[in-house]
Amino acid sequence: MISEPNQLFALLASVLALLFWLSTNKRLNIFFKFLPPVIWAYFIPMFLTTGGITPSSSSVYTWMADYLLPLSLFLLMITVDLPSILKLGKKALFMMLAGTLGIVIGGPVAYLIFKSYLPPDAWKGFATLSGSWIGGTANLVAIQKSVGAPDSVVGPIIVVDTVVGYGWMGVLIFLSTFQAKFDKWTKADNSAIEKANARLQEMDTTRKPTQLHDIIYILGLGFGATAIAIAIGKGLPVLGDPVIISSTTWTILIVVTMGLALSFTPLQKLEQVGASRIGFLALFLLITSIGAQANLAAVLDVPVYFLAGLVWITIHICTLMLAAKLLRAPLFFVATGSMANIGGAASAPIVASVYHPLMAPVGLLMGVSGYFLGIYAALGCAWILGQLAM
Repeated sequence: MISEPNQLFALLASVLALLFWLSTNKRLNIFFKFLPPVIWAYFIPMFLTTGGITPSSSSVYTWMADYLLPLSLFLLMITVDLPSILKLGKKALFMMLAGTLGIVIGGPVAYLIFKSYLPPDAWKGFATLSGSWIGGTANLVAIQKSVGAPDSVVGPIIVVDTVVGYGWMGVLIFLSTFQAKFDKWTKADNSAIEKANARLQEMDTTRKPTQLHDIIYILGLGFGATAIAIAIGKGLPVLGDPVIISSTTWTILIVVTMGLALSFTPLQKLEQVGASRIGFLALFLLITSIGAQANLAAVLDVPVYFLAGLVWITIHICTLMLAAKLLRAPLFFVATGSMANIGGAASAPIVASVYHPLMAPVGLLMGVSGYFLGIYAALGCAWILGQLAM
């Protein structure tokens, strides 16, 4: 097993580099057309962990989440054309809420199906998972403390959260190659996305060759903003009982706000020299660490919880599909709306960028809103689960 942090980071970076190098091979063009490098950037580390080559938990994964995520979010935010993004509006919000509804319904249904095979306090674990799947890790901790979930039920839930949640993320990345067929099925109105993309692509034509000093400016500004956001976030009070806004949540909110504010200044011109591309590099590196945390072998230890997780996520998916058909929503909104719930601000921009590279801020804004809306929906789901356990 390669567990030494520096070696582990080097391995993940090398896997990413190898994949993108192979994607430039003309003989492999057809292969990577249907399975883009970013898909393999997620699955290969997962296979490495399942095979015992890399660990499912490591300090390097924590570092990458703590620093690469805020760095990427900041760089994506300072380059965003916010007015164009906001025009996507209501349909994006409705799809995120449909995903939330699917989680609130799916949890109690899955619990009822497998209740007789689970320990009496398993409902607390399900409630904890609802927090993670409606807003991310911050809400998971909030609901865990709210219902008093013991470690004995939280342990299996973490496995389900990682394998099923990240597995669904991998499926969404794979489905990006079928956008046209899905949008035809839903009779999706893509006009808002097309207009936003056209505006963002117009900005993309002003790019200039990236010089060494440009990279230094971008990384210095990005890591500086990240360090400031982390420092301020740790110094601010934790809000809510149970916790609604943790220091991690503060960090994300601060770095996003800083980036959005600076997007109205001349710093937005850093996009002309590749600021968002460096942001995407950070995101893709983060994907490799997320994949490495999903050990497929771990599900063998908690088969009932795993099956319950599959039922739960299936109900979430069906709710989204129904909403997409009724609203004539494109697959892009289905994917970002789902990840805004299941993964929060860490995963939503990753999935959004795979579907439309210039649209990562859409997923980010949806993911951040999930922090606030999610806590109330998750508390409601926890209450329902508590009633069913009686």
